[in-house]
Amino acid sequence: MKFHSMKLAAAIGLCSAFGAHASDTWETISNVSTDALIAGAFVVPAYKQDWEGAKQAAFSIGSAAGTSIVAKHLIHEERPDHSGDDSFPSNHASAAFAAATTLNIRYGWQYGVPAYGLAALTAVGRVQADRHYWKDVVAGAAIGTTAGYLFTHKFSDNLAIAPWFDGHGDTGVMVSMRW
Repeated sequence: MKFHSMKLAAAIGLCSAFGAHASDTWETISNVSTDALIAGAFVVPAYKQDWEGAKQAAFSIGSAAGTSIVAKHLIHEERPDHSGDDSFPSNHASAAFAAATTLNIRYGWQYGVPAYGLAALTAVGRVQADRHYWKDVVAGAAIGTTAGYLFTHKFSDNLAIAPWFDGHGDTGVMVSMRW
């Protein structure tokens, strides 16, 4: 019974948070999901010691963000909340989709499906927070996805090349291959 009361209290708290401050909540969600995707696009390659993957993530995310920033300065679309004239395209969506596309192409659908889910959450969050129109996040998603496809290649850990030293003065190169 105590557990059900706690669930009910949590549900009421969430509903009141979404009702009273929905715009702020969605903005936080979109910020956190974007940051998580960008971090993931670098943490996964670091964990796999795939420095080429980290470089490809940097190019994908950097070019998507750069393209969005340049477009914002050229287009001057007013935001739905009237806070500025830099609505089109969504930089959050472009960075999120660039990171998701990089993870998907480089490491496969097991990384791509959750990454694209977070990227979609970012896009929805930007619209629900009244920071962007749907066209802004769709354009951002297209920019990010394109950048990801332009700069990312599939990861293959079938071949490993490493320096070798036996401690007695003998050195060489070790090559390992899986198939």
